[in-house]
Amino acid sequence: MSKKILVVIASTRPGRLGPAVADWFLQVTAPTTTELDLTIEVADLAKVGLPFLDEPEHPSTGIYHYEHTREWSRRVQAADGLVFVTGEYNFAMPATLKNAFDYLSREWAWKPCLFIGYGNTSAGSRGVQMARGVATSLRMLSIGGDIYLRIADDLPDGTVISKDSRTKYARSALGQLARAAEVMRPLRSEDEQIVPATSADVAELVVLQRACWVDEAVANQTLDLPALHESAVEVEAALHEWSVWVVRSAGRLVGSVRGKRGGEDWLIGRLMVAPDQRHRGLGQRLLAHAEAHAPGDATAIQLFTGARSTGPQALYQRAGYQLTAEGSPPGAVGLRKSIPAGRARQNSELNSTAPVFPSR
Repeated sequence: MSKKILVVIASTRPGRLGPAVADWFLQVTAPTTTELDLTIEVADLAKVGLPFLDEPEHPSTGIYHYEHTREWSRRVQAADGLVFVTGEYNFAMPATLKNAFDYLSREWAWKPCLFIGYGNTSAGSRGVQMARGVATSLRMLSIGGDIYLRIADDLPDGTVISKDSRTKYARSALGQLARAAEVMRPLRSEDEQIVPATSADVAELVVLQRACWVDEAVANQTLDLPALHESAVEVEAALHEWSVWVVRSAGRLVGSVRGKRGGEDWLIGRLMVAPDQRHRGLGQRLLAHAEAHAPGDATAIQLFTGARSTGPQALYQRAGYQLTAEGSPPGAVGLRKSIPAGRARQNSELNSTAPVFPSR
């Protein structure tokens, strides 16, 4: 299985050397990338453009109010390993790298990382030392084998001087990172990963619907809610009409969401999280996952919830949805969010490269 490595360029100041260092690393390790079937993506923090941390919720909740955070979350979450290219500012890493770390939490966990430091007297080692401490606190594994470059000796004209020994070392370091990513993969995949639902999940989906829609019934003063009455046969039939995703915790199915095409819109439904698992960001994660699978030519995302379901309505409005009466069934309200043209293209690329599952 191909592994994705995210190369993060930390410095954002004009005249920075980070891009040159990253370009050198990508160039000299290209044979290793091919040999190990790696996919390399570069995240230049100057282009990522994260503002100083502005999320009102704690990152551990996974509840992100702003699209720049959601996009950063998606990029880091997709990585199997990370390479941080960082200079040293006043005996420390750049504030931009610390800010990028602080935006997220679970996305960093159980992933190996490698550092490439550059600077003057210490060749960036003090900045790397600080960054490594933060990475470790976020449950990343620093594999060692870091690379250090002294500007005067190794980048005298702004580009890295080529040396066979340094090239060999860089390739070896990338190989170690890839091996560590493979070993650590079970730690990342065994729990709380959002995956397509299968027929084996039907019985638990029925139970989850009953547990989640009791609150809805009480809030809306009605038992006439399909989720409370559907049989296992009906729930399984929905797997062929909708794209359905589930998430498990300690082996137990604790959340689900589904989506399908509805004219020019992408419809999201049955977003549910087990009552004892709420208020820790699973609902936001599931919503973002379903949004990310909208077809590339969809112009808006639409969903419905109970007219008196104030909690779900607040969740959706924080995610950018606006209330609308259009098409709402009796006792429900509709919520709608337009998809920016640029995001639609990203979704199209995501869907074109994603694994193909049976029609739902």
